[in-house]
Amino acid sequence: MSSVADVCVAACADAWRGDGEILASAFGSVPLIGARLARLTFEPELLLSDGEAFLLANVPALSGAQEKIVEGWLPFASVFELLAAGRRHVMMMPSQIDRSGNMNISCVGDWSKPTRQLIGSRGGPGNTVNHPTSYWVPNHSTRSFVKHVDFVSGVGYDRPSGPFHEIRRVVTNLCVLDFETPDHSMRLRSLHPGVTVEHVVESTGFSLTIPGDVPATRTPTDDEMRAIESLDPSNLRGTEVKV
Repeated sequence: MSSVADVCVAACADAWRGDGEILASAFGSVPLIGARLARLTFEPELLLSDGEAFLLANVPALSGAQEKIVEGWLPFASVFELLAAGRRHVMMMPSQIDRSGNMNISCVGDWSKPTRQLIGSRGGPGNTVNHPTSYWVPNHSTRSFVKHVDFVSGVGYDRPSGPFHEIRRVVTNLCVLDFETPDHSMRLRSLHPGVTVEHVVESTGFSLTIPGDVPATRTPTDDEMRAIESLDPSNLRGTEVKV
């Protein structure tokens, strides 16, 4: 039987569906497994890095002694070249996100005197302007889904952004969300098994666009489950997902 974490992995993998030969950059255990699952199944041309400076020809597990087979050199400067050319799809982990897709990983509270210092904007501005960006939120709550982010580290649909701006998916421990609405406001795309619309609404700090019939998030196939278990034998995914 699939766990919530397994459903989240498959949902993250689906974010890269149709991307083809681009660099998949993933932050967090669940997105990392999701990108590797996509490469093993429906997106064999997807480019995976080892997180340092190489492209991988194989798809090793996240933990263990499995050998990494290198097929290319990808120094940090080259990542920026791919970024600027739109040949990358990143999945980041926002501390805050709002209904237009603005995200924050910089600070909590007023910028002049924040109550929490976070990691800084990092590549958020360039990512959201230049290529597809998705987000993974392992604990869907009103602390993360806020009416207004305290600092814009990644650009949402209500700000000037340019022709390459695309926020594709937001995957959480409760559901999958997107911005496929006339005004690009956040929409409830699917509910994970056992989760209700009411639960998602109560856990969100702003009004969502909710279709009349919200489907269930798909569960991994038997083949996908075997792949997930081989990619994550230590069950890192289970420790990351809030249940």
